[in-house]
Amino acid sequence: FFFFFSTTMSLADLLKDGSRHFSGVEESVLRNIEACNDLSNIVRTSLGPNGMKKMVINHLEKLFVTSDAATIMKELEVAHPAAKMVVLASKQMETEIGDNTNFVVILCGELLQQAASLIYQGLYVSDIITGYQKALEKTLEFLEDMAVETITDITNVEQVSKPLTSAISSKVYGWEETIVPLAAQACIHILPNNPHDFVVDNIRICKILGAGVSDSCLIRGFAVPKDTEGSIKHVKNAVIAVFGGPLEASKAETKGTVLLTNAEDLLSYSKGEEEIMEQAIKEIADAGVNVIVAGGAVSSLAMHYCERFKILVIKENSKFQLRRICRTTGACGLLRLGKPTAEELGSCDEVSVEEIGSTKVTVFRNNSDRCKVSTIIVRGSTQNILDDVERAIDNAVNVFKATIRDGRLLAGAGATEIELSKRLQPVGEACPGLDQYAINKFAEALQIIPRTLAENTGLNATALVTSLIASHQKGNDKDGINVDEGVVANAAELGVYDLLISKHWGIKLAVDTAVTILQVDQIIMSKAAGGPKIPQMGARDA
Repeated sequence: FFFFFSTTMSLADLLKDGSRHFSGVEESVLRNIEACNDLSNIVRTSLGPNGMKKMVINHLEKLFVTSDAATIMKELEVAHPAAKMVVLASKQMETEIGDNTNFVVILCGELLQQAASLIYQGLYVSDIITGYQKALEKTLEFLEDMAVETITDITNVEQVSKPLTSAISSKVYGWEETIVPLAAQACIHILPNNPHDFVVDNIRICKILGAGVSDSCLIRGFAVPKDTEGSIKHVKNAVIAVFGGPLEASKAETKGTVLLTNAEDLLSYSKGEEEIMEQAIKEIADAGVNVIVAGGAVSSLAMHYCERFKILVIKENSKFQLRRICRTTGACGLLRLGKPTAEELGSCDEVSVEEIGSTKVTVFRNNSDRCKVSTIIVRGSTQNILDDVERAIDNAVNVFKATIRDGRLLAGAGATEIELSKRLQPVGEACPGLDQYAINKFAEALQIIPRTLAENTGLNATALVTSLIASHQKGNDKDGINVDEGVVANAAELGVYDLLISKHWGIKLAVDTAVTILQVDQIIMSKAAGGPKIPQMGARDA
């Protein structure tokens, strides 16, 4: 007993067997920095219009070929605790703005790399953190007066297209002239009276294999990539009833036995059921309905009476798709099969089955102002191209929503980062303490964006960034990198813009994450619990 207390104990003796413990600058801080830097290097080559794509195969063996950092981060399943924090920052950026996730990961990785060089020079981590926080405060101040243009009319396609072009060309460079007008018009079509109530989910994408991306088109309404149930394929001035359940006679909860004694019993056995179904469909038809959307199976008996009353029938099992059809037509989802009231019915100009490529598509067209859904029909030669275009449009729609919040635009193509770097250097030089080194390194870290753009285009990054810095020193604060010609050019004249709110959140999240990782001086990992992992279930009928 005496011997137990007199012996010097280590932290490992306090913890359960199998626990791991890392402490100190070498073991924890620099290890974390190395892990985060490795993660940022993965997506760094995907930045900009000439960024490379990554081929990611997830745990379900689904293949992703994309340069979208948000998708790459989501599918990588990062296990390192510090690198996970960078992934969380990119997810937060995706939630907040819907674009620029790559910017957050790259800047965070570079800030940590610059911090590592200061640690090797003998600077304390606390001085680096103080310097980074001062630099962040100044950077966000400088950003406020760097806007080169402001979007004043959110319903003007030409104005709205400016920030959308950058979002789309960074993912699918070369197709932005086709996709940007479609995305802009789709957003403007469904813009509510109060623009701040804009819902991203109301822009739907229907992917149909075949043809090329330039054959994509916009439908004001909703498109379902499936055929109708009966022989009726086209209805004008449609009055629509949406039923959440199947279109069939209700079944008894208990089993019953029927005794048939003669031929008449057999003939009249199903007559009662037929009469009930005929009555139900007749009541629906008498209410003026000429289109029924069913959320389950459609019985042959119900189909027979729908054909007799000239009613078009569509079966849609997904409850999410049913909700979108309700939003498009103004209908109310019904659970009971019977006569709907006038308030429960929806309407649209036309419901028709169209053949796009070799795919049958049922289209709900609604050109009235109360239509809340727009659908972009995306064409492409492979499934991966369709998925990539879908992600690009999704980013563009999110950028449109961010533009509603704040329409100020900055010069893109690395111009803003170089200008911020130039303005931060005098701030660092004027700072008396050791944190001046951290401020200077922060300014240096911002140059990673134009440097990466140049490297990914295959240009001489050092020469081009040096020319860019020299141009900004002369007062050309809108100059960025022209990736097509490999020269320094005015980004505003090239039409390359970034949203100010997007850049604000990107820098803020990157610095906050870098500071949090630098604050960690010990990592204590318990032994993982045995047994199977709890599966993360998503919505099954989405």
